[in-house]
Amino acid sequence: MRTGWKQQKLGDVCDFLNRGISPKYLNDGGVCVLNQKCVRDHTVNYEPSRRHDAKAKIVSKERFVRVGDVLVNSTGTGTLGRVAQVREEPDEPTTVDSHVTIVRPKPGMFHIDFFGYMLVVIEDAIKEAGEGCGGQTELARSVLADRFLVSYPTALPEQRRIVGILDEAFDALATATANAEQNLRNARALFESHLQSVFTQRGKGWVETTLSEATGGVLTGPFGSLLHKSDYVEDGIPLVNPAHITETGIEPDPRKTVSKTTARQLSNYIMRTGDIVIGRRGEMGRCALVTDAEDGWLCGTGSFFIKPSSRCDPRYLVRFLRSNGCKQRLEKLAGGAVMPNLSNTDLGELRFYLPPIERQKAAVEAIDALAAETQRLESIYQQKLAALGELRKSLLHQAFSGEL
Repeated sequence: MRTGWKQQKLGDVCDFLNRGISPKYLNDGGVCVLNQKCVRDHTVNYEPSRRHDAKAKIVSKERFVRVGDVLVNSTGTGTLGRVAQVREEPDEPTTVDSHVTIVRPKPGMFHIDFFGYMLVVIEDAIKEAGEGCGGQTELARSVLADRFLVSYPTALPEQRRIVGILDEAFDALATATANAEQNLRNARALFESHLQSVFTQRGKGWVETTLSEATGGVLTGPFGSLLHKSDYVEDGIPLVNPAHITETGIEPDPRKTVSKTTARQLSNYIMRTGDIVIGRRGEMGRCALVTDAEDGWLCGTGSFFIKPSSRCDPRYLVRFLRSNGCKQRLEKLAGGAVMPNLSNTDLGELRFYLPPIERQKAAVEAIDALAAETQRLESIYQQKLAALGELRKSLLHQAFSGEL
């Protein structure tokens, strides 16, 4: 530890460290209550907050958040451990619910923003400290207070100096990150724009048709009593449902397979090379071309499969079905239920314009080339975002090791 620096347990430098309230919710009025959705990316977002009836349950003075407080998500897989500091006075009296912990520094010990950075430094360790399983993962107050050591210079001017360096560096990093994220969005938007131009243009030889007319037909997977969970075996012949269809192909679940005997009984649902498997529920437009590797696999109960024809190049059709424009049309056909469900009749009656087969093949070649270039650019931007994230961590490590 460098001269002038001190290391203590987090609980020993806090004036208040406790969970929030169990709210009595209101639609209007009452007290603003922050929840786990409000704590993200080291900022406090008040939009997802809710309202608490303070007349039904009084909120104690210390549980109203103050400038300088750090909020720590304290329950739930994927949310636990996220931290954010209250850097501005709330517009109204505001508290947190019982899934969030208020961490408040002792008066006079810290430059306020330095305390916020100090908690960001240990955020990854906090995320690993939850106890329990599944969605019931919890971060006990005692664990947060006693398990984590924090390091800081005792002199407030030194804390202020470090905050100035970090603020300036992180502002620059935020700008670079926003630019990289925008470039990533632009690359994806450009690819999607090209797809739309391909599928909406018209020309000589183009015809308006339906999916059923242009292909060998839309067939369903097995329904009702044809297939039960008891029919599943491990490492048999795979079933393909929407969850097994990815952006790049088909990834089977070895637990969702059937024996050769069951497959023979379900021979009407066996898919062959050149077929297209498409989900009928969940995310519309999730589809993949059946290759030689998947020849003989079964269409699952949650999918349809489309037989090929000489009129329609299956690769062209996959690109069309995956395009945002087509996905939006399929979502409307599937309805607005919590779990959209598409009928094979509606899918078969989907109307679209189809160019001659040679034009389809040429279009696919152009789309594949642009897709490869888009993936290359996405990889570059993703690497840049990862590098910026690592640089941020490195700066924090240097700052709290006394190296700045």
